[in-house]
Amino acid sequence: MTQHQIAILGASGYTGAEMIRLALAHPRLNIAAVTGHSRAGQAVEATYPSFTGQGLPPIKLINEVDWDKIDVVFACLPHGTSQETIAEIYEKVPVIIDLSADFRLKNSELYAQTYNRSHDYKELLSKAVYGLTEFSRPALKTAKLIACPGCYPTASLLALGPGLQKGLIDPHNIIIDAKSGVTGAGRKAVTNLIYSEVSDGAHAYGVGVHRHAPEIDQFIDRLTNSNAKVRFTPHLIPMNRGMIATCYVDLTNAVSAEELRQAYNDFYAAEDFVHMLPENQTPQTRYIRGSNHVHMNVFRDRVPGKAIIISAIDNLMKGSAGQAVQNYNVTQGWDEAMGLDITPLFP
Repeated sequence: MTQHQIAILGASGYTGAEMIRLALAHPRLNIAAVTGHSRAGQAVEATYPSFTGQGLPPIKLINEVDWDKIDVVFACLPHGTSQETIAEIYEKVPVIIDLSADFRLKNSELYAQTYNRSHDYKELLSKAVYGLTEFSRPALKTAKLIACPGCYPTASLLALGPGLQKGLIDPHNIIIDAKSGVTGAGRKAVTNLIYSEVSDGAHAYGVGVHRHAPEIDQFIDRLTNSNAKVRFTPHLIPMNRGMIATCYVDLTNAVSAEELRQAYNDFYAAEDFVHMLPENQTPQTRYIRGSNHVHMNVFRDRVPGKAIIISAIDNLMKGSAGQAVQNYNVTQGWDEAMGLDITPLFP
């Protein structure tokens, strides 16, 4: 079985480490290069001892990679840095999967407003495929540059997508209350992420201005052509990994919550990773931890004409590295579950 040679850029962060873990378990991927600016020259296991004994190549600088030997790049770099690097290597490798925010928003002006810096590669922006796998397969099959969705948009849009696509949900009155584990903030030494600041509490952040809201709006507009804007509030809770999104929606045309739930059962019936739970069972992050699986359910609201949709994902897996691997599997015509058939960790 021929293996594809991969480069993982920005491997010292949590997403980069998750990409390494998944690549080691994938029968068709071989890690040919691992990069990290601040740790160049070091062994990967010096940063992540969990990879001891795996025979990984040492961390190097991006300009030291031999791109002629690389089949796919998984870019786990910060926004801003990612667009510049991808522009440099775009013509050198067959497929690039960007796990940053740099190619998610199609409007460069909106990107500048959202991320407080310009987008300098509008031509590449127009070529990027937004990789919410379950809704993007036709475009993914021929994609060269894939923008993996953010973790909050993944959890939220999988919960909203079927209802919006089928016209069962009003796009103009959606409220998303989402909660994430601390790894969603990245691996950095800042005061508000140290243990004593995070444990034994929970708090909202980015209230009314979070960067993922425009990304959610953009996809909803793609499905409905409505120019709608969601109300979205994220919260940080004291756990390492996991994410849950509770979406409050208005139903259209006298549709019942039971009919909405059946539509979701039908839509996701053949999916490898998105699972509708039994009626009235609540999704919980503890049951998808460490996996690419999504647990979801639809509930009747106590207010007539409304419903509540809840989804739970692992933010580092389906919300990031797992979805990136799933997308690459699609580009190659492989089984989407290849390298991702990982049973969730419990307890």
